[in-house]
Amino acid sequence: MENCSVYIQDGKIEDVFSEKRFLQKHFDPSVRIFDVEGAFIVPGLIDTHIHGFAGFGTEDNSPEAIIEMSRTLAQFGVTAFNPTLYPSEPDTMIASIKAVVDAMGKESGARIMGLHLEGPFISPDRLGVQRPETLSSVHIELMERLWTASEGHIVNMTVAPEIKGMRELALYCIKKNIVLQAGHTNATYENMVEGMQAGILHSTHIFNAMSEMHHRNPGAAGAILIHPEMTCELIADGFHVHPDLIRLLVRDKPLDKIVLVTDSLKPTEQRTGNLIANGEEVIYHDGCFHRKKDDVIAGSALTMINGVKNLMSYGLPVENAVKFASMNPAQVMKYSRQGALIPGFDADVVVFDKYCNVLATIIKGSIKKNIL
Repeated sequence: MENCSVYIQDGKIEDVFSEKRFLQKHFDPSVRIFDVEGAFIVPGLIDTHIHGFAGFGTEDNSPEAIIEMSRTLAQFGVTAFNPTLYPSEPDTMIASIKAVVDAMGKESGARIMGLHLEGPFISPDRLGVQRPETLSSVHIELMERLWTASEGHIVNMTVAPEIKGMRELALYCIKKNIVLQAGHTNATYENMVEGMQAGILHSTHIFNAMSEMHHRNPGAAGAILIHPEMTCELIADGFHVHPDLIRLLVRDKPLDKIVLVTDSLKPTEQRTGNLIANGEEVIYHDGCFHRKKDDVIAGSALTMINGVKNLMSYGLPVENAVKFASMNPAQVMKYSRQGALIPGFDADVVVFDKYCNVLATIIKGSIKKNIL
């Protein structure tokens, strides 16, 4: 809607007005009115795959680090996020989980929605920079330990569909309402179909750390493209996925099935000090972080607002770019009353200008950043 106004009351969106209706409306004198002077007013951005930000990360095993992620993310238009854990030794992973749980409810910025576990039930053949000694075969008792430590706050989990025992794990997770996503996987096309039949219907950073498409075996990437019911994460930094391949994805995939994520690492937007991610030194070049010792891509330096900006530069209209970053993640993660500017929804709102500079971030009606 062009030339609209959003009315917020008691942490909820009360109404959305056209310009004509706004001019006809008589507000109580206590209502504060802000003129954003032609800037975009959009739903808050939701990052469902993020390891760290501004020098703070989930690997710190500290509630304070997660709270600082929350505070700084709000400055970049993020109103909700799923702190994402690397696979690690069970006791360390449990400590990381407990740190996130301890931070929940103490946020000063973006809301912590719950945990994304990127492993440990993933393929040693598609590690990326994950450490092989931290992986595990499917082990329901271990999964139960992780679930118990989370106090029921595991929202999504990356798994390799081809691993033995995955169907049993999938059925366990579905009963817990955990969104399963195929990633760090060497799955054949048949493995992916079997995974979908077991409820693995989302996927982690499409085209990265997964079996490629081949004309005799479409692999994981092909299965995601072929099956419209599959949703997928997209790292739109222009480096993890070529911009022309993003254009192909957007052309062939239903637009409600693509979820913008950052997969950002601890040093993203860090201003000083050594750059460390998952215990290893990284360097920034070619638009993302590389592990210093071998130059392997370690992860993204993307922010959600820059992801929106990049998608727009690739030819997407602003409404679709924002949809990938707000409505789609809310729907995939089953977050009710989030991701849209609809009366009755949570008042999570971002205002940005035509250059994608964030002018204001509002979380449940509370202004977290305002330079209007």
